[in-house]
Amino acid sequence: MSKKRNNAAGVLAGLLAGAAAGVVLGMLYAPEEGKETRKKIKNKANDLKDQAIDQYGKTTEKAKAQYQDLSEKVKDNYQTISSQVRETAKNVASTVKEGYDRYKDQAVAKTAEVVKDVETELDGLKS
Repeated sequence: MSKKRNNAAGVLAGLLAGAAAGVVLGMLYAPEEGKETRKKIKNKANDLKDQAIDQYGKTTEKAKAQYQDLSEKVKDNYQTISSQVRETAKNVASTVKEGYDRYKDQAVAKTAEVVKDVETELDGLKS
């Protein structure tokens, strides 16, 4: 996007420079009095300056609008992705907790069985 703006600015500058050079050369070779030629050159330079300022303003406004649009899109995408990441993290945490609870209960039950078996064996050895 930056390259497009640089290219557009370069083309615009080239066009304005070419137009200014053409006007100046045309006036210098025109068969008029020097004072009148200088006046025309000055007027044309002022016109070109005004056009350049106007074009700069338009380009700046367009760039600001594009920046704002892009900024809004980035914010929207960030919100969406952020929500998805939060939801995924909650799901993962819930799944891990469920797995822990399930295997914890199984481990406790198995431990109780082992303890009972050991007690039974110990009771058998006492007799």
